[in-house]
Amino acid sequence: MSKFPKCDTGLPALVLALALALPAAAQAGGKLGLGRAALPEEIAAWDLDVRPDGTGLPPGSGDVLTGEAVFEENCAVCHGSFAEGVDNWPKLAGGSGTLADADPLKTVGSYWPYLSTVWDYVNRSMPFGNAQSLSDDEVYAVTAYILYSNELVDEDFVLSDATFLDVEMPNVDGFIVDDRARTEYAIWSGEPCMTDCKSGVEITMRARVLDVTPDLETDAAPAETAVAAEVAPEPEPVPVAAPASDPGLIAEGEKVFRKCKSCHQVGEGAKNRSGPVLNGVVGRAAGMAENFRYSNAFKALAEAGTVWNAENLAAFLSDPKSFAKGTKMSFRGLNKDEDIAAITAYLSSFTE
Repeated sequence: MSKFPKCDTGLPALVLALALALPAAAQAGGKLGLGRAALPEEIAAWDLDVRPDGTGLPPGSGDVLTGEAVFEENCAVCHGSFAEGVDNWPKLAGGSGTLADADPLKTVGSYWPYLSTVWDYVNRSMPFGNAQSLSDDEVYAVTAYILYSNELVDEDFVLSDATFLDVEMPNVDGFIVDDRARTEYAIWSGEPCMTDCKSGVEITMRARVLDVTPDLETDAAPAETAVAAEVAPEPEPVPVAAPASDPGLIAEGEKVFRKCKSCHQVGEGAKNRSGPVLNGVVGRAAGMAENFRYSNAFKALAEAGTVWNAENLAAFLSDPKSFAKGTKMSFRGLNKDEDIAAITAYLSSFTE
């Protein structure tokens, strides 16, 4: 039984009194006696947003190479080692020049208009399942690596609260103000059409791209023609002039190889990672590492009989994307000839 007397409505009198008093207190501007004022540190914990002009950025910095290591450890499981995406997880890199295509690839580099959105989202929501576990410097570094993966900055770039506005995203001018309330809402506010509203039905381009709409213009599928697969001849070994076993040059090459270690391993016990083991790579035919699943770009090199001699290695290391067109590697290449010579000497010191 209720401990409070009931009024004519059947509600306890105290409950009814409170229900009548709350709106009156609110209208009078009085306090309801609920809760307390938020503490400054509690407000700061939620006040994480970063604006396009850099407002809200904390002090800190991070370079591309550090970002690659942090990305590999925390992000690559979903977004791929080169930010190209895994399965249906989002691609963060690529898609440049595709926004006008029928099926555009929208990534950080091709679509996002502001770098602040990248920093804010990584800081607030990533890594998945462990949000806000990265330090400010790690967020700067990961953001720098994502920019590098989209070929927007060089490998020696350092992102910080001081250099943040130096980066301009390619699609910064690709958005317009939403003016539908002024220009279109009036069109939708009239009486809806219920009969004979459209004279004809047109197949949309989007449906064609998804391959869910039959193409009635084609009477029948063409008969399949058996084509004999051309088997590429086994490449003949090409003599490779091994770099001089200069300990100093090899030591320099080991330093340069730090840029490759997040994807490739060498030495005893080396295993394939997102890139193949590089033991014995100098002088070996391209695409021939055991138990590694190569991309189509490297399969094409293998079919063409490419061998990693000094000339091909130099060309590849200086510009991987031009040498192996379509490669998923985010590494943009080495700019200095001495770095290429050093890393070649270093790799030559590891046999199969």
